[in-house]
Amino acid sequence: MITVDVVNEQSALAVDDDQIRRVIEAVFAEQRDGGAAICVVLVDDATIHQLNRQFLDHDWPTDVLSFVLDNSAGELDGELVVSTETAIAQATAYGHDANAELLLYVVHGALHLVGFDDCDDGQRAQMRERESYYLSQFGLEIPSGAQRDVVTDGRGAGSRISPDSGALP
Repeated sequence: MITVDVVNEQSALAVDDDQIRRVIEAVFAEQRDGGAAICVVLVDDATIHQLNRQFLDHDWPTDVLSFVLDNSAGELDGELVVSTETAIAQATAYGHDANAELLLYVVHGALHLVGFDDCDDGQRAQMRERESYYLSQFGLEIPSGAQRDVVTDGRGAGSRISPDSGALP
């Protein structure tokens, strides 16, 4: 069984919690055997900046952070922290919908949770293909320009946090 909780701690973007849940469920249903409990936390840039600094020693905001909290006994417990302000900024810069950008971040983070990585060109290409696949199931395409490898401040995105790193402070 896959359970998804969405915690909205921001006010910059109206979001569809059910769509976020369905996207996560789609990724996990196809990419992972066993149960999962995933929490998606929607935050502002200041909050994700603090977490990026705390857990990765990166002093800038990012789009999404993926936290594997536990991965034992066939059950994955994880958390995605997603910046709606970054989604809005990137959507504005590339001329597309902020919610589509946000869902791209959610898919990207979910793929990290199930074991995908994007550290080299081959892995990145595979991850981009999976992102396109899942977004297409919801009638969306990867927004023009969103297949960029850098997001905020030219620094990269979609960081994966190792098990036992903790969740929101």
